[in-house]
Parts: sequence; structure tokens; C-alpha cells
Amino acid sequence: MNRLNDLGGRLLAWLPILPLLLLLAGTYWLNQQVQPFSPKSDDRLRHDVDFSVENLSSVTLDENGHARYLMTTEKMWHYPDDDSTYMDRPHFVSLHTNSPPIMISSLAGKVSSHGDEVFLYDDVTVNRLPDLEKDKLNFNTEYLHVIPDKDKADTDHPVTLVTARDTITAIGMTLDNRLQTVHLLSNVQATHVPVTN
Repeated sequence: MNRLNDLGGRLLAWLPILPLLLLLAGTYWLNQQVQPFSPKSDDRLRHDVDFSVENLSSVTLDENGHARYLMTTEKMWHYPDDDSTYMDRPHFVSLHTNSPPIMISSLAGKVSSHGDEVFLYDDVTVNRLPDLEKDKLNFNTEYLHVIPDKDKADTDHPVTLVTARDTITAIGMTLDNRLQTVHLLSNVQATHVPVTN
């Protein structure tokens, strides 16, 4: 009986506080109802740079340990959300033992997520140095898609090809460095300067 009296006394002691607790709970619930909706932040949707490198130089070796590609860029930065890599003023040199080096440069570039494709933009130049059999060859365009492992490049933009005596313009081009071939795709126009004796 004493226990019941004790329990009853305790309940009576809490009784004046009960309306206050109910008021507090109601105020909290009401406050939650009038809060503006804010979407949950998802860091995967953010497009922030996770690293950048300045004045980068790299060398890619072939299976025999010889230099195959040289690359320099003033700045390179990476976005983890889409695994994209961008470059400022990239410059590439493709080296082959049986053909003259080819140098490619542009104002901007992007590397695919797997690193197997390079997209060059703005004032793209391709220079093939001369050797005993071939003259110097220069290309200019505003966009070039390069597949380094296959030694191929292509563009669907206007391109200008300049040799010692020829200037050729076209829309679109494919370049195969292994086969040493260039295909101009459409609207090809040429100006030739003949040899004078």
C-alpha cells in the first residue's frame, strides 16, 4: 500500500509539469511543420575539382621502354563526379622510329574518363616535321579528336593543310599516323604554287 501511495505521490508531483511538457512537444511539432523544405545535399551531384596540377610534363613509354608520347600542359584539373580531366594549352609529341615526329597543340583540351581519347579545342595545330622522304606538313583547325593508342585523329570542322607548295582547305579530316595517310572529307579546295626555274 505504501508503494501505491509513493507512486501516486510521484504522479501528483509531475501533474503540474505535464501541461508544460505537452506545450513544449506541440511547439516543437509545429516548428517542424513550418520549416521550408530543403533537399538533401548529395555530394555526388557536385561538380568540384578534386585536384589540379600546373606545368605538367609526362612521358608515355612503349612496350620496349622507349618514349612514345610526350605531353606538357600549363594546367590540368579533374572533376570526380564525371571523371573528366581538362587541360590548359596542352602540347603533345608523337614519336615513331620509322616516321618523323608529329606535334599537336591547342589552347584547351579534355581527356576522356578512361584516358584513351583526347579532345582538343581552339587553335589546334598539327605539325609533322620533315624527313628525307616527306616535307613538313601543317594542319590547323578548331577541334580535333585524338586516339593516341591507335595513332589516329579526326575532325568534322574546317581544316587547313599547308605544305611547302600547297594550301588545302576542307571540311573534316581523318589522320592515320601509322599508315601515314590523311583523308580530307568534303569541300576540298587547293592552291598550288608551281616550282619556278
